[in-house]
Amino acid sequence: MTEPSAQSPGGAPILVLVAPQDIVNIASAVRLAKNFGITGIRLVNPEVFDPWRIEGIAHNTADLVARIETFSSLSDALADTVYSVALTARGRAAKRTVLEPREAATELVASAAAGPVAMVFGREDKGLSNDELDFCRALVSIPTSAEYTSMNLAQAIGVMSYETWRVRIGADITTKPPRRRAAPAAADQIEWLFTDWTRALWAIDFFKTRRHDHVMRSFREIVFRAGLDGREASLLRAMGIEVRRYLERAGVAPAREPPEADPEPPEADAGEP
Repeated sequence: MTEPSAQSPGGAPILVLVAPQDIVNIASAVRLAKNFGITGIRLVNPEVFDPWRIEGIAHNTADLVARIETFSSLSDALADTVYSVALTARGRAAKRTVLEPREAATELVASAAAGPVAMVFGREDKGLSNDELDFCRALVSIPTSAEYTSMNLAQAIGVMSYETWRVRIGADITTKPPRRRAAPAAADQIEWLFTDWTRALWAIDFFKTRRHDHVMRSFREIVFRAGLDGREASLLRAMGIEVRRYLERAGVAPAREPPEADPEPPEADAGEP
């Protein structure tokens, strides 16, 4: 019997696969473990296990593959854990604690302060037996369409690994900032934008029977909600200007002019997308 090793660092759960049948699914689990900082993987009675093939499918994971442990029973694989959850898509007659993925992730990470914790996944074809579920503190059900509840093993592992990762690092995920930050659009930029678009829409007879003041008021709200920066405001204004310039190049007179002629606006910079 294999002796359980230490817990994955940083509160990461151990990934336990019961009787996996497909080497590709094991490799997918290894890759997902790498993606989300899980360093402990335990296999219970795997039907296939070939470290060389696994690493060949899940590239650059040799260190994690070398640490995979195998066990002859689920009870042995969970012997040192203080909390574990089992993934299942089937309803159970017995009353059991059933959590959604994010709830389960929170419980796993909190319990990891006291010792090793684990996420248990069953066979590709029939999942976990009731006897195997009995070894786990709670069940996890991933909400899916009622018409097709069964998920691919790797998909289920991906959902749970991601959720535990979010809890471990915090919900705020760092995104790459823009290469160059632009100042917010100034009030006069926005007003010239409205002026040029008003002239453009009159030129193509857009308003027809519409109340132009109502249309432009709605357009204002759209622009304000967008929170344009200076470059974006210049680009959007340039689009409106180009409508009239295109008509001029095509030799088409504007259908109409605004009821009250606005002052001729200054030249607009097309800005950068």
